[in-house]
Amino acid sequence: MITTLRHSQPATGRTSRKPVQRGASRLVQREPLSARLPRPSLGSLKRALWPVLLVGLAVGLYQLGDYLAPYADRPIAKVSVRGELTYVDQQAVQARMAPFVEASFFKVDLDALRRDLEQMPWIAHVEARRIWPDEVMVRLDEQLPIARWGDESLLNNNGQAFAPDNLARYEHLPQLYGPKRAQQRVMQQYQVLSQMLRPLGFSIARLELRARGSWFVTTGQGVELLLGRDQIIEKMRRFTAIYQQELAQESDKIARIDLRYANGLAVAWREPSPTTTDESVVAKN
Repeated sequence: MITTLRHSQPATGRTSRKPVQRGASRLVQREPLSARLPRPSLGSLKRALWPVLLVGLAVGLYQLGDYLAPYADRPIAKVSVRGELTYVDQQAVQARMAPFVEASFFKVDLDALRRDLEQMPWIAHVEARRIWPDEVMVRLDEQLPIARWGDESLLNNNGQAFAPDNLARYEHLPQLYGPKRAQQRVMQQYQVLSQMLRPLGFSIARLELRARGSWFVTTGQGVELLLGRDQIIEKMRRFTAIYQQELAQESDKIARIDLRYANGLAVAWREPSPTTTDESVVAKN
């Protein structure tokens, strides 16, 4: 009987592997609690604190001012009135101010003082202010009379009516008439017409806006101008051209000029002329 013996040698180059466990997870280090908590927003905190700080500051300043006011408030020792005064009596102004400046420096009512002074006929605007530590300064702007408005008032350069006590001193001013609340419109028309008539040697003594809207002018030289209701500037330009060419040499004989024609004007003479009738029409096509 033959027996075969075999020698088994250990296998080389092979490593034993440990079977991988299924479902296994890797360990993760947990973050600290401080890192997981939400961080506060400093911007939001600042925005929330600013109003509180401002309110606190305002309250503190108010309380401080209220505490110091009795020590800082003084009687008014000086009242100064400034402005170029021609028609306003400065003593009358100071007498009207006296009841107001009896108060202390901080308690004087400057708004009431200003309103009261502006009730005086010749005062157009008042500026009143305090000057530390014990002075009140008042600056006055007088009315600038440009014309008379009707028989009882004057008009300033802004077309606003005011009524001084005595109008007899202002009879040299031109006299303007018109419906109520038309002062500014009449004043503007007066200024325009004055500029157009001045180069011709005319001034305006009287300007009237009648109820139906017609304009009538009486010059300082006694010549009447009938302008009608519309196209006043065009009519005045036509009058200027015709006057310089045809009428300037006869200006002292003209009584009335009617400009209500479409292409010309009519002239009424003070006395009959050898070459014209009492009223003639000068036309320009």
